[in-house]
Amino acid sequence: QVRLVESGGGLVQAGGSLRLSCATSGRTLSTYTMGWFRQTPGKEREFVAAIHWSGGMTYYGLDVKGRFTISRDNTKNTVYLQMNSLKPEDTAVYYCARSLGWGRDVAYDSWGQGTQVTVSS
Repeated sequence: QVRLVESGGGLVQAGGSLRLSCATSGRTLSTYTMGWFRQTPGKEREFVAAIHWSGGMTYYGLDVKGRFTISRDNTKNTVYLQMNSLKPEDTAVYYCARSLGWGRDVAYDSWGQGTQVTVSS
């Protein structure tokens, strides 16, 4: 079973940047769609971004489009989320996940444990 591990979270001031990483030990991620999601207490999990296994296609949630960039390095089995112009409302636990499909309604079958991002005003 694949194990996804997120890192790179932390505390940053509004307007700042962070880069999250999602790495795996064991199986390769190179044939999977990879996604980033986020969740705050009491709220539903929110889609943030996804990237095709080839790296050639991406899409984003409306709240982050233009500020966040998802990328991947299949040689390192790692997916990244570059977050710029951060806002306090971006504060959440961020999770990466993998999917065999591609599109907005695909199911994700493996999830990481999450990394906390806190944006102060």
